[in-house]
Amino acid sequence: MEHLHNGFTIELCPDSFPLSTDSIALAHFIKLPKNARVLDLGSGCGTLGLLLCSLDSRCTVQGIELSENAHKMALHNAQANHISHSLNSVCGDLRNIPKIFSPGSFSCCISNPPYFSAGPQSQKTPVARREDCCSLPELFSAAAWALQYGGDFFIVHRPERLAELCACGAKYKLEPKRLLLLRHRQDGPVSLILLQCRKGGKPGLIWEEESLFDSEGTPTDYYRKLYHI
Repeated sequence: MEHLHNGFTIELCPDSFPLSTDSIALAHFIKLPKNARVLDLGSGCGTLGLLLCSLDSRCTVQGIELSENAHKMALHNAQANHISHSLNSVCGDLRNIPKIFSPGSFSCCISNPPYFSAGPQSQKTPVARREDCCSLPELFSAAAWALQYGGDFFIVHRPERLAELCACGAKYKLEPKRLLLLRHRQDGPVSLILLQCRKGGKPGLIWEEESLFDSEGTPTDYYRKLYHI
């Protein structure tokens, strides 16, 4: 069991994403409108939903998850934290999202997707970490369907995939509006990117940079904010 902000806790399945800086940084990066209706694409055990609900009690988060075990754990986590009214999960394939949700049903979409490309070389990697069932075009297509006009899609990924993320955004009319480059150390390479895309948005990108530790290995103010220290 992991402990989150405001007394929230989470239990994870063995084959699901662990609680990591990726999810914590994405939850901090996300800016929700008042009474947001959020769809978590590839929601796993409900990690992002729990993090958002711990920060904003007014939002509601609907997860869609292919793994039945992770889906059941998400429902358990919602019940254990007494937020079943705010956090829900459906077991389904995001590639079939038009059959599950009506178009424009959500004000925000979020995702901490698999980082590794599908293919023979990745078969030893757990399914939750592979793109077999969740490629970037499929992910952006699902977000574009589910979002209302003017709604935002927030995603965390590897820096080497930035061009592909922006290309998918353009293809599905999700305009990149805000980009955060996150370094582990201030003097090190970018380790993660966090991107906000707006459905029907006009061109114009805000560029941000943060690091978890300074050049001497001391936690930064950003790190302290992430972990509520």
